[in-house]
Amino acid sequence: MSLLEVRDLKVTFAQDGRKIAAVKGVSFTVEKGETVALVGESGSGKSVTALSTVGLLADNATVEGSVRWKGRDIAGLPEDELRKMRGDDISFIFQEPMTSLNPLHSIERQIMESLELHQGLRGDKARARVLDLLNKVGIRDAESRLTAWPHQLSGGQRQRVMIAMALANGPDLLVADEPTTALDVTIQAQILELLAGLKRSEGLSLLFITHDLNIVRRIADRVCVMQGGEIVEQGPAAEVFARPQHPYTRKLLAAEATGRPDPVPADAAEVVRSEHLKVWFPITKGFFKRVTGHVKAVNDASVQVRAGETLGIVGESGSGKTTLALALMRLIGSEGPVTFMGRDITRLGGRGLRDLRRDMQIVFQDPYGSLSPRMTAEQIIAEGLGVHGLEPGRNRREMVAGIMAETGLDPATMTRYPHEFSGGQRQRIAIARAMILRPKLVVLDEPTSALDMTVQVQIVELLRGLQRKWGLAYIFISHDLRVIRAMSHKVLVMRAGDIVESGSTEQIFDAPQTDYTRALMKAAFGELAAAEEVLA
Repeated sequence: MSLLEVRDLKVTFAQDGRKIAAVKGVSFTVEKGETVALVGESGSGKSVTALSTVGLLADNATVEGSVRWKGRDIAGLPEDELRKMRGDDISFIFQEPMTSLNPLHSIERQIMESLELHQGLRGDKARARVLDLLNKVGIRDAESRLTAWPHQLSGGQRQRVMIAMALANGPDLLVADEPTTALDVTIQAQILELLAGLKRSEGLSLLFITHDLNIVRRIADRVCVMQGGEIVEQGPAAEVFARPQHPYTRKLLAAEATGRPDPVPADAAEVVRSEHLKVWFPITKGFFKRVTGHVKAVNDASVQVRAGETLGIVGESGSGKTTLALALMRLIGSEGPVTFMGRDITRLGGRGLRDLRRDMQIVFQDPYGSLSPRMTAEQIIAEGLGVHGLEPGRNRREMVAGIMAETGLDPATMTRYPHEFSGGQRQRIAIARAMILRPKLVVLDEPTSALDMTVQVQIVELLRGLQRKWGLAYIFISHDLRVIRAMSHKVLVMRAGDIVESGSTEQIFDAPQTDYTRALMKAAFGELAAAEEVLA
């Protein structure tokens, strides 16, 4: 008897008088102690399939087919019975722990809530169980973390808390929906190792949802490849990777950012330079806000980027990557000279800085969060034209249509709102918004981390093409070392505010000089045990 058996599952959503088929006759099983991966691009139906097993879909969803749990058909069970199954039998870990955790409750309270609801545990017994769970998932100094709020924890710690909550009531099946997408490469590797260890020690089964086949290769026993609401191929992971049968599976396996950027011309002008840049944030205490110390976000950073050149910045969360980029753009205060296009901009303010903004643009990690939901694509892309007074004598709509076509968007969609686009299309809108001003420098802060592998490849090709055409200088921040290698001419490796290593991309990847850089490489390419010795 399979632990979970799904047969001919169909899910449709009623919207505006229409029925939209999200899942079309999906069948698969999860055996005891097994890890099954659901793989596919965004919109393929992976998450809907998983959520439908325990009735977590919206009211406009209609579910057909059979879902059997330990031989019992649970499709269509009353809500009170399904509610008991959630947590007791099947638990979920979601992609973004910061949005899954309640910002108004401490970590202890949030884990304890599940224990109270499902087991009736309270007081000292509940607290002891919470501590046991936090220790089990690798939270250091767990007792001091009980009273912490979610925003006081790092991304990896928050995801560990989510795993602790999922384990609280001893489930048999853990459904992990993109649990590592937003994490650094080292933290990602640690979470995968943690899940694998818990699977062995707790006798868990895993249903792992992801678009990253590198993760699947490391964790899954069997793979189900989904496209357009259907499973187009499934089988043992080793067999699917070695001999993929379906064209879509072969496309996913081939989707990796490859190639190298064009060489930088020898006479390329210097765009931005910093010398011994420092960003320290004061720590104040007491009524008079007396400075008692500093958070040393960036120490002694020297940077140079020329036209047509990409500087990649890598490192764990909190290493100072984004802070350094924001300081170079004069979006936060810093000490040390910053030269932009031959001009020292450290003392500029107000109108002087505003005039420079059209030449300095930034593209953020989450396009959905950085695009206004109340503005159309046309309004978003054209906003900078009005701010910088670049419209007189030119047709704004034609300019927007031109940059949309150049960034791979259909100009006919310019009247749509962000929620009407896919993740990759939203990131193209964010890129178009920056590029319409014809900037000299573009900071790209994790622009591909939330995207499917196939879309990542498209965005990398787009960015390289725009750089080639306009001679753009890029500062590219990412935890994905494969993307960094495909995009960058030079690489900075940061740790705890310090630049621990810098050099050409070839030097950093082929012959890293520091233990920390070697550890990042090993974590990125699957050698976790060797990496943890250095990172501990």
